[in-house]
Amino acid sequence: MSSQLFEAIDFLEKEKGIDKEVLLEALEAALISAYKKNFKSASNVRVLLDEEEGHMSVLSQQTVVEEVENPQEEISLEDAHDIDPNYVIDDIIEVEITPKDFGRIAAQAAKQVVTQRVREAERGVIFDTYSDREEDVMTGIIQRLDHRFVYINLGKIEAKLAEAEQMPTEEYIVHDRMKVYVTKVENTSKGPQIFVSRAHPGLLKRLFEMEVPEIYDGIVEIKSIAREAGDRSKISVHASDPEIDPVGSCVGQRGQRVQAIVDELKGEKIDIVEWSEDPKVYVSNALSPSKVVDVLVNEEEKSTTVIVPDYQLSLAIGKRGQNARLAAKLTGWKIDIKSETGAKEEGIFPFEKENEEDDIVEEPLFLFEDEEDDQVE
Repeated sequence: MSSQLFEAIDFLEKEKGIDKEVLLEALEAALISAYKKNFKSASNVRVLLDEEEGHMSVLSQQTVVEEVENPQEEISLEDAHDIDPNYVIDDIIEVEITPKDFGRIAAQAAKQVVTQRVREAERGVIFDTYSDREEDVMTGIIQRLDHRFVYINLGKIEAKLAEAEQMPTEEYIVHDRMKVYVTKVENTSKGPQIFVSRAHPGLLKRLFEMEVPEIYDGIVEIKSIAREAGDRSKISVHASDPEIDPVGSCVGQRGQRVQAIVDELKGEKIDIVEWSEDPKVYVSNALSPSKVVDVLVNEEEKSTTVIVPDYQLSLAIGKRGQNARLAAKLTGWKIDIKSETGAKEEGIFPFEKENEEDDIVEEPLFLFEDEEDDQVE
């Protein structure tokens, strides 16, 4: 039985990546427990595991005394001298007390304990494997669904995709393969738990890093992302080298790079705009694809009034205000959109440059703030 145990430990280390020392400690604890339980012994015992010989033995620590009162914990000086004549009173010696049928009993008693320790060790290995994958993209296969989660097999563990993290326009079918963004890895009493998302802006960022070498290498930087998952997203990019076209790098030749991301996100529209430290330029770019006549900036309130051609007003605002809302989230600036005609009627366009700071903005036609509860006034 001993040799089979050692073979099993070697197998578990190779196949499951569990440290042999962890398994040996678990085995020793299990064998000591088995001995004390089955042989009603409370003595201080330890188990010696000899891997080379494939043998195990139970050793009892006994104190050398003149007269033995507790045979389980004491040994007479005379018996001690039979082992080694150098022993004296109060010395602690180890005596082998392995019962003949201990192998069978130990195997039965230790099985549950060893199994539990192996399970814990496996959980530790899995947690260590995935704990550094937070905020990363992984590919998995949909295993099953219920009313709360979509369960995705990531290899050694099943990740949970909550309803709030699902794309509303996406259908989840068992056995489909997809990329997910790891939002959280927890080590719970039930084992490691991994939570993933298809709606998180981080998914879009990682997908661009995977598809665009210039972003991965740091030549092009992603400055900001605004996303309404499954429908439309905006992403601003910047390159410190003026020779590099950040938008063109992300789009790719004939749009191949961005199209690969659109396909992965099941047709989600993606606007790629160039970042600028000038809020006028940045806000104007963010409202793409609409044209902008001018942008009036209020630095104190971090708000802008954007004037667009009359025929571009609907495009600037977007369906259900989406284009302007995403632009506000992307830039972090409040955006008040007015048509040229409306701005002229309010007397704010055309205007004198020197009086720009004195302009009083009246009730806006549309106001989109960088908040969760965006409202149209």
